[in-house]
Amino acid sequence: MESGCEYLVTGAWLESYDPGDRLFLNIGDLELESGETLVNTVLAYQTWGKLNSAGDNAILVNHAMTGWSDVTGWWPSMLGSGLPLDTDKYFIICPNVIGGCQGSTGPSTIAPDGKRWGSRFPTVTIRDMVKAELVLTDILNISHYILAVGPSLGGMRSLEWAIQHPDRVNAICTIGSSAVATGDQIGAASIQIRAIKADPNFHGGDYYDSDQGPLEGMGIARRIAHLTYRSETEMDVRFGRELQGDETGRYAVESYLDHQAQKLAKRFDANTYIALTEAMNSHDVGRGRGGVAAALGTVKIPVVVGAIDTDRLFPPRLQEEIVELTPTALPLAIISSPFGHDGFLIEMETVGEIVRSAIAVGLLGKNQGQN
Repeated sequence: MESGCEYLVTGAWLESYDPGDRLFLNIGDLELESGETLVNTVLAYQTWGKLNSAGDNAILVNHAMTGWSDVTGWWPSMLGSGLPLDTDKYFIICPNVIGGCQGSTGPSTIAPDGKRWGSRFPTVTIRDMVKAELVLTDILNISHYILAVGPSLGGMRSLEWAIQHPDRVNAICTIGSSAVATGDQIGAASIQIRAIKADPNFHGGDYYDSDQGPLEGMGIARRIAHLTYRSETEMDVRFGRELQGDETGRYAVESYLDHQAQKLAKRFDANTYIALTEAMNSHDVGRGRGGVAAALGTVKIPVVVGAIDTDRLFPPRLQEEIVELTPTALPLAIISSPFGHDGFLIEMETVGEIVRSAIAVGLLGKNQGQN
């Protein structure tokens, strides 16, 4: 689903690229929360629409954990002419997070010593991701965003933008996300990480020169994760106890989960899966800020929050918490879906309405001179 055209941007905009082409920008050395420095950090990103001369018609889209910079690939009904992320009106930008495996600096990329980072890749956090995105924003001469929007991991980043950089974004929108990782989320995630590391082909994270990586371990991790992405009701109604109907003797739900695992293995790196999962586990807007309530209480820009009513990974109570503790939050928007957390990928009509309303709020802030 990615563009076949790729460009390395060095210090200035290229005029020869087309909308949706994947671009790469070296944003320099990035000091991380851990105190380590990620040298010559590269961000891959894609854009649609045209940035105006004031640099203030931009919308930042933050992808979910296994998403990537091509919004048309994972949110196809959201971006385009006349769609919620209207490319006739706005300049849409989506960067691949640091630690990623879709072009940004991550465990599978080459370190300064000429070898892949692998097990040596430093720990990254949500705040590190936002720090990298801010550098990208400055280099591209984007003065501020009308809106920062994202589901799941993307919503975490949007919240950090609201807390850290309210002068650079008019409003934010989080969908199926939270202000802090819960014990339940960390528990499920830790099992996934253990499954990958237990694979004999993991080799401590340095498997890139091996004939095979930890595909089985990551497949198990994905199967576990996918059950948290969908609702119990959907799994029962859709599959129940039906057999696959082939010689394997598998239940239909097993075949479905096998398919999901195989799909991810074709486009994702196991070390990135671990790095981004650990980043989400570390998520806590209250860390070093006096707690979640104190941190959200400082937010001064409008916050639009969407909750999926059947989400068992990010249950609605987590979005209710954001609304209750954020003085500038609008009333909680409910996305009714039988599909659980993945509702943000499926319920496009409702999600689109939420994003349109959030953009309207961001435009109002811009017109009132909020920034």
